[in-house]
Amino acid sequence: MDPGEPRAFFLAGHRLEIIRILDRWPGSDHLYLKVQDPQGDLFLLRRDDPTGRWSVHSFRAGPFPE
Repeated sequence: MDPGEPRAFFLAGHRLEIIRILDRWPGSDHLYLKVQDPQGDLFLLRRDDPTGRWSVHSFRAGPFPE
């Protein structure tokens, strides 16, 4: 995991650990990460480079087959 990438994030007051980064999509001023939590749920996180802020852009309940 890159030192600038999150190891966990907060959603609705709950801390969610990131166990795996499945994919990355860089853009001109942002970065998207597709991540998985311990329950197998998938999240799409977006970092806005000018501010450095992360946000959750989508969620999909898991677990999913490998």
